[in-house]
Amino acid sequence: MKVIDAHAHIVDREYLEELTAFMGLTSSKTEAGQTLLRKGNSTVAWFREDFFTPEDRMAVMDKQGVDLRILSLSSPSVYDWPADRQVELSRFINDATAKVCNDHPTRFQGVATLPLGDTQAALHEIGRSVDELGLIGVAMGSNIGGKPLNHPDLEPVWKEINRRHLPVIEHPMLPLGSDHMDEFELPLRVGFVYDTTTAVARMIYAGVFERYPDFPFIIAHTGGALLGLLERLDNGYRLFPDCRKYISNLPSTYARNLYYDTCSFFGPSLKMAKDIVGIDRLLWGADDPFIGASPAYLDSAEFTPEEKSLVLGGNAARIFGLEL
Repeated sequence: MKVIDAHAHIVDREYLEELTAFMGLTSSKTEAGQTLLRKGNSTVAWFREDFFTPEDRMAVMDKQGVDLRILSLSSPSVYDWPADRQVELSRFINDATAKVCNDHPTRFQGVATLPLGDTQAALHEIGRSVDELGLIGVAMGSNIGGKPLNHPDLEPVWKEINRRHLPVIEHPMLPLGSDHMDEFELPLRVGFVYDTTTAVARMIYAGVFERYPDFPFIIAHTGGALLGLLERLDNGYRLFPDCRKYISNLPSTYARNLYYDTCSFFGPSLKMAKDIVGIDRLLWGADDPFIGASPAYLDSAEFTPEEKSLVLGGNAARIFGLEL
């Protein structure tokens, strides 16, 4: 059985230098060897030196029994830059991801970052990244520089993703109005959960998954709070015309057709997810290298050996077309 990490990140030094300059971040080091890139009281990004070296990352994989990681760009993505810079930086990070994957094809695969501030450029980058670079899906933030994922500008992108049946890995961005979360790293700890939940609820109510049902959409952190709110979302459909305007089924119907990584890292949450959406909708993730959890945390979910095999690798192999 191969162990496939569906929630892992490309970390590139030059990209972080560009991000630091653009956002005016300050840099500080911790006793644990982290370099924190901060805006005010909040960490926007961070790294350790071993994050940049594939050999160091593969050594961790060997130690933990992880065969392959699917790399995506973490938050913040390229969406806050002007549209022309988004194009440049998306190409850069996709080229960097493809190089790591091509250098170590049995250990890393990657998904594409898109310059979603320019719809036509995003469509072009899908073709370039998939057809030329060999990337196996698309990364999508929970908001696009504040623009929701159901915005009309993104309709051609969802149409093309659906046409190609491309897997999409969602990752939260900082939510709008998070400046008041100015202590205890609340934007990352709580804001991410809020933004993922809101983004997917909007997509469901807006009919994105009804119009485009033919691509796998993988939600970070076991869906944020989405699965715990499904009955509230269904009640919205029953009660309010606005919640029925674009969809013909209960929201929970669409939620059960989506996929969820296991990066809640919490056994009871994972058991709840299995009960709601089924074991074939769960993909193991480590949030590597930032959390870098080993597969052992799945033991707390009390999955059967057959279920664990699907979560650890079988489901990801099926969705991404990978060989086990």
